[in-house]
Amino acid sequence: MKKVIIIVTIMMLILGIFFITNNAYGAEKRAIDEETESKIVELKENVASSLEDYKEKYGSDAYGTVAYILNIVRIYSIPIAFLGIAIGAIHQYMLGVRKLDTLEKGMALIVTCVTLLIICQVLPLAFAAFVKFGRG
Repeated sequence: MKKVIIIVTIMMLILGIFFITNNAYGAEKRAIDEETESKIVELKENVASSLEDYKEKYGSDAYGTVAYILNIVRIYSIPIAFLGIAIGAIHQYMLGVRKLDTLEKGMALIVTCVTLLIICQVLPLAFAAFVKFGRG
């Protein structure tokens, strides 16, 4: 009998939590829909104008699009690479003290992340130089 009462109580708590959170988030979602929509439209317009600026600057749709994508890669590669370097340092200096294979794994991760960071930072510069001097 005790087991049945405990199970029924747990089920009622789970259903109660589900209904309470569902109602709270449902009301909030309806309240911020127009705000979110206006922000999304604003972000879309900013991206479109930025892409148009690149297309105008490079004089071609293809070159402008590639330059825009390379700029996005350049910006987002920094935090991703630092996160990878931090994970590699944890593997090398904290976990690698006890396991030699983890030490090597950490060093390989650090070297890989630094190499990718350098490539992602230099690639837009190389592309700009190619477009400026190589197009003729």
